Formats: sequence, structure tokens, C-alpha cells
Amino acid sequence: MCPRCERPLSAVSAASPWQPRRAFLLAAAGAMLAGPALAQVNVGNASMARNLVPADKIEAAGVQQYGQLLEQARAKGALAGDNNPQLQRLRTIAQRLIPFATPWNSRARDWKWEVNLIGSKQINAFCMPGGKIAFFTGILEQLKLSDDEVAMVMGHEMAHALREHARARMAKSAGTGAALSIGAQLLGLGQVGDLAARAGTQLITLKFSRSDETEADLVGLELAARAGYDPKASVSLWQKMAAASKNQGGLSFLSTHPTGPDRITKLEANLPKVEKLYRDAKKG
Repeated sequence: MCPRCERPLSAVSAASPWQPRRAFLLAAAGAMLAGPALAQVNVGNASMARNLVPADKIEAAGVQQYGQLLEQARAKGALAGDNNPQLQRLRTIAQRLIPFATPWNSRARDWKWEVNLIGSKQINAFCMPGGKIAFFTGILEQLKLSDDEVAMVMGHEMAHALREHARARMAKSAGTGAALSIGAQLLGLGQVGDLAARAGTQLITLKFSRSDETEADLVGLELAARAGYDPKASVSLWQKMAAASKNQGGLSFLSTHPTGPDRITKLEANLPKVEKLYRDAKKG
């Protein structure tokens, strides 16, 4: 992974001076307008199962695991410093994407976003609950990703966090009562293997459902388009992923994000829905 960001990216939250009743009405109206209601892509409502696990618990666990991973990477000399050009590139892209995150999840307004880079040949990237993003150098270098393609990867990973897929997955697999008591264990790093193995445990290698993956593709597509990144890069990205899958076995990213013609077909079908967002962003 990468170095702990000394200058965390953060979304700005504003305190509300409204009276309780008026604030409630405004919040209700905002909830009706937020997320899929304003979206160009159609992903429906987020899973209700996630409500079985308190959001703050899984976000706190994600922050803790992320910090541990950064410390382990730093100890191995695998952390990119703040002056690393690739890390600066990632943080610049994130700064453009993050402002569009809150409509998908109001909690994202208070997340302390971080972006870090780890020196590793792994083709992998992730965003933990709470907005903790990490890329491995392998995904940038081996796939020779353009900025537009990096934005698609980052948007996809951010979408998993925004749609709270890990939270819903934990609730479905652990059940209500067990989820809180074994949450830390589920999110633990494990004590064996090298950094790559430990970085690939639990949250990082969590296999989401096919519908989760489709949601992340489409929400990520829209996030990137709104930020001014070419939606067509979503197709070229997965074409590169498919080619890499054939040429190399056991790609970390593809173990949790399987590629295939259906994925590309769905993205292509949604390109017209976000094209105007992209054009408008470029004009702006």
C-alpha cells in the first residue's frame, strides 16, 4: 500500500442553524433528492441489509485496518512519499471525484478521505469504508492506465464504499447479533504471509455479488464523468483487464472483480447516459 497521507483529502461539512422541525423537513427532502434520484445511471436503492451493522463500526474498523496496512508497507519501504509523481497523480484525480460522492452517501461528507500508493507488482486497488483509498503500483504500470482509466478504477472502488457493499455483505454473512461482536475479527489482517497476502485479506479481497459489481461499475462511471473523465475509458479499462487476465494468472484485482463481455456490454449501454455529464464537466 502506501504512505499515510499527511494531508488527507476531506469533504467539507457545514453546520446547520435550522430549527429541529425545519431541519427534519429539509433532511427528508434532501434524502428524496439524493443518490439514485439524481443519478443518470439506474442502480436502485442501496441494500437494506446494511442497516443491520452500524455504519460507524465498520468505518472505524476500515480506518484501523487501513492504518495497519500503511504501517506495514512503511516498514517494508513500500510506501510512496508525498512527492511521488504517481501518488500526486492519484490524489489529483481523487480531488476531482470526491466532491461528487456525497449525493450517493451523506456520510461521505464527514469521511476523512485518504489516497495512498504502495510499491507492489500486484494489479490491485481498493477503497475501504470511510473513504480510505489505496492503489498498488502494479495496476498503474502494468496496465499503463491513462488518467481517465485511473478515474474509472478509483470511481469503482469509491462506489463500493459509498454503496456500503462491505457493510451489507457483513450483515448478510454474519447476522445481526454476531456482526458487532466479530466485526474486528472479520476485518482483521491475519498474522501470516507477506504484505501482499495480508493486504489481500478480509475487506480488501471481499468478493462482492454480481449486482454489487454492476452497481460499482455504474456509480463509478457517473462519478468519473461528473469529474470530467471520459466515460469511454471504462470500456478500455476492462479490455485491458481482460487482456491482463489472459496473460497473467491470479491477478488480485480480478479475483474480486471478475471481467467478462457482460461487464463491458453494460458499461457501453450506459455511456450515453453520462456523456452529457462529461461534456458539461469539460466545459466547466
